[in-house]
Amino acid sequence: MTLNAERIAVVGREPTRVRSRKPSGPTGREPSGPRRDAAIDAARAACLVVVFALHAMMVGVSVGAAGPVLENALEHWSGFAAATWFVQIMPLFFVIGGYSAWSQWRRMQERGADAATYVRGRLARLVRPAIALVAVVGLALAVLAAAGLPAEVVATAGYRIGQPLWFLAVYLACTSLVPLMARAHARHPFTTVVVLVAIVAAVDIARMTTGIEAIGFANLLAVWLLVQQGGFFLADGAVDRMPRAARLWAALAAFVVLLALTGAGPYSPDLLMNLNPPTVCLVVLGVAQLALFSLVRPALRRWAERPRPARAIASFGEWGMTLYLWHMPAFIVLAGMLLWLNDAVGLALPVPLEPEWWATRAIWLVAAAVVTAGLVLVFRRWERGASAAVTAVRVGRLAAVRVPVAVAAVSGILGVGLVLVFGFGVWIALAALVLLAVALRGAREPVGTERRNSPRNGPRDTRTTPAAMSVGGGSMEAQHNM
Repeated sequence: MTLNAERIAVVGREPTRVRSRKPSGPTGREPSGPRRDAAIDAARAACLVVVFALHAMMVGVSVGAAGPVLENALEHWSGFAAATWFVQIMPLFFVIGGYSAWSQWRRMQERGADAATYVRGRLARLVRPAIALVAVVGLALAVLAAAGLPAEVVATAGYRIGQPLWFLAVYLACTSLVPLMARAHARHPFTTVVVLVAIVAAVDIARMTTGIEAIGFANLLAVWLLVQQGGFFLADGAVDRMPRAARLWAALAAFVVLLALTGAGPYSPDLLMNLNPPTVCLVVLGVAQLALFSLVRPALRRWAERPRPARAIASFGEWGMTLYLWHMPAFIVLAGMLLWLNDAVGLALPVPLEPEWWATRAIWLVAAAVVTAGLVLVFRRWERGASAAVTAVRVGRLAAVRVPVAVAAVSGILGVGLVLVFGFGVWIALAALVLLAVALRGAREPVGTERRNSPRNGPRDTRTTPAAMSVGGGSMEAQHNM
């Protein structure tokens, strides 16, 4: 097993919200959608910490008889499958994302915004930092290849760096469908869940009966849309209306089902392996995590609202996507530094899982945090729409081509998918940048939108403009949607 793309998760936040004392709904009332919940912010920050630590621990750097070895250090650890029951937090993240999406979309609707405005804002916020990653990494790997670094090493580095992008592609798709799925939830909440469960089960059955693993990737969308719907139930209050005892029993029942599926059933007990392709196990785990989170949410909220934790949580929101996208390149940079020190001064590199290796993990985690923090400081401006991302927007303006929001969403998904599947080759990176630029161009409001949304023509939700969108940046009141 390698350091697979399925072992990735992410944390982020919603853009800054403009405060107003005046009624902002189309009927002159304050929006009734759920407000910022500090527990949501805290859970998201905790997920990001878990992801960072997990991926850092999975990096194994050593030197074998054939030369440098970069591997998944936990691949042969006997306790890893059990550990995944604690560190598989992707379902919880999508639950949180569903809560945030529902809340934001409801507020925007009450201000008179439409689905295209919502999707454009989300595209701008997610695509900008991806452009920075593809451009910088593509150029860096091209320079290294030209400098004589072995092609195999360059390809491996590109593969590792691109792995986290699978999540961004899926999240772009799920985010683009939020208005549609929220409408389905509002009209037929349980029917929507039943239909999605049937699709997930059918895909799993088809994959296992035919032996064609590729069939399972249809669940990349179905599984995460289904888990996202769980966040809708949390946001509309349905979960909190259940008695606490019922939620506890629901969590226990979900774990029993999960044990049956992975113990006596056909699924792997390694819950991270159930990400590639996604299986019904993630849905069951999502039910358990949703129920447990709803139980601890009040206490977590009280803690997260204290000044010191609130400041720390807010800082995560400022650069959540940057940390997610750049933590893997940071690990590759650090691994390269260790290999150079091994060659230059004979620095010992312990074999993964040996006692010496475990003894050095604390130092490794600190070093990984330092290098990652450095990259975050450099590239966090992209997350706010600055630097070259602004240049991309200006290029789009010069092109003077109006890109429909649906085309922009598909372009963003394809651009991310290209480097995920084929790596950061020069031509692949250039093609991906073109597609991402199209997506970013489509995220701009069409000509005339500003006039229609002017004070004379009705309220405008400034939170959804490309300049204001942020994965958790700014006001703590609106740091939900990533």
